[in-house]
Amino acid sequence: MSKPLNLIHRKADTWMRQGISPRRLALTLALGFAIGCVPVVGIPTVICAALALAFRLNLPAIQAANYAAMPLQLLLIVPFVRLGGRLHDFGPRQAFNLWTLLHSSPMAAISLLGGLAGQALLAWLLIAIPAVALMTAALTVLLRHIPEVAAAESGD
Repeated sequence: MSKPLNLIHRKADTWMRQGISPRRLALTLALGFAIGCVPVVGIPTVICAALALAFRLNLPAIQAANYAAMPLQLLLIVPFVRLGGRLHDFGPRQAFNLWTLLHSSPMAAISLLGGLAGQALLAWLLIAIPAVALMTAALTVLLRHIPEVAAAESGD
């Protein structure tokens, strides 16, 4: 095994032996993945760290799931904006035009981008809640088959 892969394997083994139950580790991974898809670039890492510290979740695990989801974050921004626009009308609909945005006043641009971010966050929130529940259930079942994690079952 190469040095980087060996290092990753040792670190993952250490995380698994920290006494976290399969259900709690599954929740941590599901939250990290869902938050990693937040349609506002730049904030998922901070949110994941704050949640991990506030709820005593496994910080390396939540950040690893967050980073794994980052490519999806960029792919899902436009679908989230569109879905959010259909769910809630934030005033008169105007077609998004980059040229108009670049040539408008800074306050108009901030207002437009803020409305789009609000629409995307609304759609993300409606999808993320059931997605976390489903991912947690599926990952719990999978993690119970890993002996090191299953040994910590009584930790909850």
